[in-house]
Amino acid sequence: MKKRLRKIIMATIIFLVAVLIEKIQFFNLNEMTISRIQLVLYIVSYAIVGFEVVKKAVVNMFHGEFFDENFLMSIATIGAFAIKEFPEAVAVMLFYQIGEYFQSYAVKKSRKSIASLMDIRPDYANVKTHGKIEKKSPEEVKIGDIIIVKPGEKVPLDGVVIEGKSMLDTAALTGESVPREITVNDNILSGCINLNGVLEIKVEKEFGESTVSKILDLVENATNKKAKTENFITKFSKYYTPIVVFLALMIACISPIVTKTNILDWVYRALTFLVVSCPCALVISVPLSFFSGIGAASKKGILVKGSNYLELLAKTEMVVFDKTGTLTEGVFDVQKIVSEKGIEQNELLELAAYCESYSNHPISLSIQKAYGKEIDKNRITHSEEISGKGTISKIEDKEVACGNIKLMEELNLENVKQVEEIGTVIYVAINKQYVGYILISDRIKEDSKKAIQDLKKTGIKKTIMLTGDNQEVAKKVNEALQLDMVYSQLLPVDKVNKVEELLKHKNEEAKLAFVGDGINDAPVLARADIGIAMGAMGSDAAIEAADIVIMTDEPSKIATAMKISRKTLKIVYQNISFALIVKIGVLILSAFGITSMWAAVFADVGVTVLAVLNSFRALK
Repeated sequence: MKKRLRKIIMATIIFLVAVLIEKIQFFNLNEMTISRIQLVLYIVSYAIVGFEVVKKAVVNMFHGEFFDENFLMSIATIGAFAIKEFPEAVAVMLFYQIGEYFQSYAVKKSRKSIASLMDIRPDYANVKTHGKIEKKSPEEVKIGDIIIVKPGEKVPLDGVVIEGKSMLDTAALTGESVPREITVNDNILSGCINLNGVLEIKVEKEFGESTVSKILDLVENATNKKAKTENFITKFSKYYTPIVVFLALMIACISPIVTKTNILDWVYRALTFLVVSCPCALVISVPLSFFSGIGAASKKGILVKGSNYLELLAKTEMVVFDKTGTLTEGVFDVQKIVSEKGIEQNELLELAAYCESYSNHPISLSIQKAYGKEIDKNRITHSEEISGKGTISKIEDKEVACGNIKLMEELNLENVKQVEEIGTVIYVAINKQYVGYILISDRIKEDSKKAIQDLKKTGIKKTIMLTGDNQEVAKKVNEALQLDMVYSQLLPVDKVNKVEELLKHKNEEAKLAFVGDGINDAPVLARADIGIAMGAMGSDAAIEAADIVIMTDEPSKIATAMKISRKTLKIVYQNISFALIVKIGVLILSAFGITSMWAAVFADVGVTVLAVLNSFRALK
């Protein structure tokens, strides 16, 4: 960029000297000498800014690419030299280079905003082995390794905190400026910066599968998938450019014969026509606008995998949500303990925790978490998990059964009544006597209600929830969030079928977005027009299948993504409309000889610069 700027400045100075030399009498030179000096200065100035363009045009011609902007600029300016319009020839090439400089600057600025994400790539990991700390490349660290993150260091890999307490700067991942507190048993994502305390972390994902690695991969490949508008502009340019070259030839060759007027006048008009016809403003500004939009979304912790998805999101009218882990936290907590037969609640919880201690099911883990004490496995002599029903364990002299109503029925226990409460009920029996139950339920995310309200404000016509939970749980969530429609007790295949049904009954132009986080959501994410995954706690399969990833797991960011997409698309249409209106107007004027090549320069370079500057707005 600096080299191009130096060339522009040097060529501008020489060009100005050439223009002004006849107004300032140097050494009483005669008119012919001044004209020769001017010609030399114009040629030198043109060579400085035009050599690369002409060279590219010649090289491209040998590769079969005749009708690009380099060809148009070269033939128009060389033609202007041929008809002795020297100032216009140099000015066209000079302003073209100024436009290219602005374009390079704009792209650099857009890339810089996205490249700032690349700073989250960790350089090393402090691995704790046999009481010693060893610096390793994050790629070398394995699942289960213990890493130490000191204040000021980046978290190199995803894991769970096993010791320490600190504040985390998550701005690079989420766009949030407020630090987040983290302590023992909290999940931690790579790419965050540890602000104060020392953290000891057990690694749960290898570097290639870590959050930071996936973010970098998504951002680096985001521009590979083009929007329909971008593809249209590329195809449009391929047909448009040869047509205007053919029209320019007709103006130069046929018009003088038909009108019987000066051929040089028509050649000048044809050259002006060629300068105006260059589609730079469209070819540059449209992809730049989408690129800026992707950058703006990335800053907010919203990763868009391609500009085509940004365009589709702007046309979305229906948003379908999974419940668990999307609208709710996906963290099951013990809400109530009801004991009978004289047993204390603490004892009931302790026996249930021991009974479930060999299970990794989320329900079992929530009971163990509520118990909160270390489990002495020596007290358990036998444990058996009964698929889809629960667990039976021998704890010292007691046989403890924990599970759903089906397990109680299988054991033929008396006085067990099905509890009608919202959530998952775990019934407990000791020595084949029913002693009470534990109620476990999920929590609605703090910003889920705001997410639904914001979506309706952005013009979303329908918000729908699909869940595998029972009708009572779905009803309670809907009462809190006020969605338009709710479907409950759905298996993964039912969710796909329901989305298929919704797709059939929507308008053809309107798009449907599905938001999910689990492995079972992957087929639906892939089937929807737009798949949106929760990236922080979401499954790898969901993130892979999705088109957009919300790194903060906040459903309210979906409305933010839609605002960004609609603003980006608005800017794209503004650039297209502005460029076409100005170009068509000046093309017609230049064909009739009403305007000069200076107006052509504005119609080409000026419009390009204004369109590029307008594209910057998508970054904010």
